Amino acid sequence: MPAQGGRLQRPGVTELRLSAFGPHRGAAFALGPVTLLGGASGSGKSQALAAYEALAALGSGATLEEAFPDAADRIPDLAVPDADGRRGFRIGCTVDGPAGPVRLDLAVQAEPTLRIVGERLSQPGQILLATALRDPGRRSVQGAWLTGGAIGVTRAPLPDDRLGTALLPLRVAGATAGQRQVLAAAEQVVVALRSVFPCDPRPGRMRAPVPPGEGRLLGDCANLADVLRRTRHECGTRYALLAAAARTGCAGPVAGLDVRAPADGPVTAVLDRGPGRPATELARLGAGELRFLALALVLLTGPGVLAMDPAAELLAAQQALTVLADGFDRGLDRRQSAELLRLALMSCGRGHVRLVAAVGEETAAAARLLAGVTVVDL
Repeated sequence: MPAQGGRLQRPGVTELRLSAFGPHRGAAFALGPVTLLGGASGSGKSQALAAYEALAALGSGATLEEAFPDAADRIPDLAVPDADGRRGFRIGCTVDGPAGPVRLDLAVQAEPTLRIVGERLSQPGQILLATALRDPGRRSVQGAWLTGGAIGVTRAPLPDDRLGTALLPLRVAGATAGQRQVLAAAEQVVVALRSVFPCDPRPGRMRAPVPPGEGRLLGDCANLADVLRRTRHECGTRYALLAAAARTGCAGPVAGLDVRAPADGPVTAVLDRGPGRPATELARLGAGELRFLALALVLLTGPGVLAMDPAAELLAAQQALTVLADGFDRGLDRRQSAELLRLALMSCGRGHVRLVAAVGEETAAAARLLAGVTVVDL
């Protein structure tokens, strides 16, 4: 990834912290361009991805209820409520980029009422934003952020159901050096968190022909055929790379990928089996083959082809898309998993894409031998 003086230039999450979240206590995971979460079933891989996804949703402006629809399930195991019956969890991350490393830490009360009870945005040796719940009877927290100059700190109430960091660009004028520092740090965090695409292809939803649409891939990849139609017309290079990957990840001869899109009918994707052989509709492929094709397409594409809302403050070339994939190797054989890792290293090596994925122990063991892959053992 392009850097000056070793500094990550496109904002990216370089550490995920689960101080108290589900089965995790005091956990901190370093994240690289390609990060695989390995471990036995029940080790907390899905919980770690859920924490990252929730932070991404909050950075995009979601409410706590939208980010944590199952908040009670995120309370640490064996957590004991206090005298007022309150229990919750704590998560955080570090985002590196042009502003330097910025830490975001969040304390959430899940019971009896879902709300933020504390948030801290900081850089080494300096707190930029701190919030605290002062009055449980009010639906707000008291916020204080760096101003600099004669005032020093600005204090004001903030909602207790939204991420204060995401609201700072609307509240801070940027008139002083301190305010500009706060804005740069907050915007860096928001850009990194908004540039996230959670992906879990569901083969059962990918088999039916789909109506033509915008060609933006959904998180379950149900509209894969329509996205292939768009990609074929708009980006021949990516389409050729995907066809080449299909020759490795799909059984039988594969001459290429094709799309049938009648003017008044649904879109159907097929594998071209070569001269003299009938094409195979994607609906007839195995579940592993469908997941493989969908994940390969995600790794080879960008935000403009994915159903997501990247930060509009920066050009696409200045952002790094982060793909979150639970069960990355689910239903795949060794050949398919190896090819996806090759595509991930190729795409992530260019700096425009990052991958954080949960995998099985076999894939994690194979990935430890690959340069450029960060394997986190849970």
